[in-house]
Amino acid sequence: MRRSLRSSVAVPVVAGLGVTAGLVLAGGITDPGGTDAGPGGPRAGVRTAATAAVLDPADRQEAPAVAGDDLDGKSASLATFKGEVVVVNVWGSWCAPCRAEADGLARLSGRVRGDGVRFLGINTRDRDRSAAREFVRAHGLGFPSIHDPAGELLLRFPPSLLNPGAIPSTLVVDRRGRIAAAIGGPVTEAQLEPLVRRVAEEAS
Repeated sequence: MRRSLRSSVAVPVVAGLGVTAGLVLAGGITDPGGTDAGPGGPRAGVRTAATAAVLDPADRQEAPAVAGDDLDGKSASLATFKGEVVVVNVWGSWCAPCRAEADGLARLSGRVRGDGVRFLGINTRDRDRSAAREFVRAHGLGFPSIHDPAGELLLRFPPSLLNPGAIPSTLVVDRRGRIAAAIGGPVTEAQLEPLVRRVAEEAS
């Protein structure tokens, strides 16, 4: 039987101008996308943290292949975590909401690791890796982040689930490699943890 799980904790919404994939490098933080749940339950689309929900498995799309060099020049990829739940967080050192959510993500990543949950960052629009590395040190991020200064990796995701102009963004990928939840804009650990745990409890 299908189940649709919801999170209803409120969070301030980052507002701005919507962009298309072709305007990835326009800069700034933009509207994360539509959040209408509709009469039949949550749609498979990007949401704010206030309306984020775990999608029904039948409505989930496959996550794209994501791979590259991390901030230290080592290889990192989503495929490394096959069979685990993966929280993909898109961030930049220049992004104030990213700084605001980073400490919470660091704490949550350690707390759910024993449940088979891993975190993977995608660092975008940081031309200089040194600024990104300093961000990681300042916030104690213990998970790898792929360096994607031009935002090329973001274009691989379904645009309905990841607006490349909405930074930060967070996706939860289930154990079968499907996107189970998509959040555009900042999220707190209190808002993200229930979504992550619900996906982690699913059978693989």
